[in-house]
Amino acid sequence: MIRRRPVISVLLVLLLALLGWVWHERVNLQAFPDIIAAYTAKEYCSCRYVANNPAEYCRGYVKQYVPTSAFSDNPERSEVTTSGLGRTHTARWLGDRHGCRLTP
Repeated sequence: MIRRRPVISVLLVLLLALLGWVWHERVNLQAFPDIIAAYTAKEYCSCRYVANNPAEYCRGYVKQYVPTSAFSDNPERSEVTTSGLGRTHTARWLGDRHGCRLTP
C-alpha cells in the first residue's frame, strides 16, 4: 500500500502523530479556554486599578489574538469581568497591599 499510495500513507502517519500529540497534551488543551478570560480580567484589573492607567490604555494592553466575547469594568467596585471561549472570570482589586485577584 505504501508503494502504491505514498501521499495517503504519509498523511495517515501525520494524522496519527497529531492525534498522539493531542492525547498527550489533553490536560493543557482543556485548560486553555480558562486562560484567555482569566488573563484578561487579571491583567486589566492590575493595569487599571493597581497602576492607575487610563481605561483605553489598559484595553489595548490586554488585547489578544483570541478575542474576548464580553468585557465589563465596574469602577465603583474596582472589578473587571471578562468572557472568552465560553468561560467567564472576574478580578477584583483588594487594596494596595494585595492588588488584584481572581474571584471564584
